[in-house]
Amino acid sequence: MEGNVLIGLNAVGRYFESLEDPRSEINLRHPLVSVVVIALMAVLAGADGPTAIAKWARCKEDLLLKHLNLPNGIPRMDVFRRVLSTLNPAAFQACFACWLQSLQTQVAQATGIEQPILSVDGKTLRRSHDRRKGLGALHSVSVWASDFGLTLAQVACEQKSNEITAIPEVLKLVTLKGAIITIDAMGTQTEIAQQIVDGEGDYLLALKGNQGTLHQGVIDYIDEQFENHFANVTARQLTTKEKGHGREETRTYVQMPAPKTLPGHNRWKNLKSIGIVLLSCLRNGKETTETRYYISSLNVGVKQFARAVRGHWGIENTCHWCLDVTYREDESRIRDANARDNFAWLRRFTLSLLKQHPAKDSIAMKRRGCGWDDDFLIEVLTGQRT
Repeated sequence: MEGNVLIGLNAVGRYFESLEDPRSEINLRHPLVSVVVIALMAVLAGADGPTAIAKWARCKEDLLLKHLNLPNGIPRMDVFRRVLSTLNPAAFQACFACWLQSLQTQVAQATGIEQPILSVDGKTLRRSHDRRKGLGALHSVSVWASDFGLTLAQVACEQKSNEITAIPEVLKLVTLKGAIITIDAMGTQTEIAQQIVDGEGDYLLALKGNQGTLHQGVIDYIDEQFENHFANVTARQLTTKEKGHGREETRTYVQMPAPKTLPGHNRWKNLKSIGIVLLSCLRNGKETTETRYYISSLNVGVKQFARAVRGHWGIENTCHWCLDVTYREDESRIRDANARDNFAWLRRFTLSLLKQHPAKDSIAMKRRGCGWDDDFLIEVLTGQRT
């Protein structure tokens, strides 16, 4: 095992060699790369803060001293706290860019998916606020590749701002070419649509009241086509049915070309189609219904439209749910501005690593496995069998 571990951890450490050390040079006893690699390993194994990272590191002292550059032994909790509180989140995340690109390439080749769904959505860490310091809860926007199980980027919203300003920034961090970018109604903005098209991607944007005249125009047009039984338009329809978790769900997807008469049509670059999703859910004998509307730069192709819609819902079901249930992110009380942002990224990145491992165990069980078994931890971290 030792040779594989050494090769694997050296490869991991190289991703962080360009990271600028924010600490004072006075009494600098622990190499930055080793501190960061330990933090990454510990979060993968279940740690949720600097204290837990330090305790995990002490438990794994033999492993870490053997394979990392630690001339002064295992760092104390204050070292992890100071590093993660002073590291610039953007610079920290940038270190993972090559790693993520490698993972994305591997999964794309394995799955054969040529047009991935990249879902953009926001999430709030509800207990990360500090009223005494006037620090609001961290709200960040991330990009989730649902086909690959990878978080590709994350940007924190500025205080007293919202997702509209963060979405263009997070889109700058990912490759848009050839992808379908899906965004909730908050991000349905003409500038964002243009940014996606200029990046050679396609967009699928949800509509709600924030796009009042366009939203109503799409509703009126689709209602008219339903009444005429689509006699005057080339529409495509797909219905899916699913059973599970005590409920039955029926989804009807309808897509059609976007008419030039839509309010503000010429303001939306490459607007080609509009769509509606009708959701009916039967649970405990009670039926609920929901209707959602979309605009898109995609040509009419209802299977692709349905795939993109379902892909966007995946960020809630396969990413945010895991962060809240497995990582207990909503309970995190880290209230330093940089530290909470850096920990949020570590959670998302380690979740991506766990999803890449081929074992069929749940994410929670894989994470426990990383805490119990050094071999398994290294397998997940490096993608190499030990």
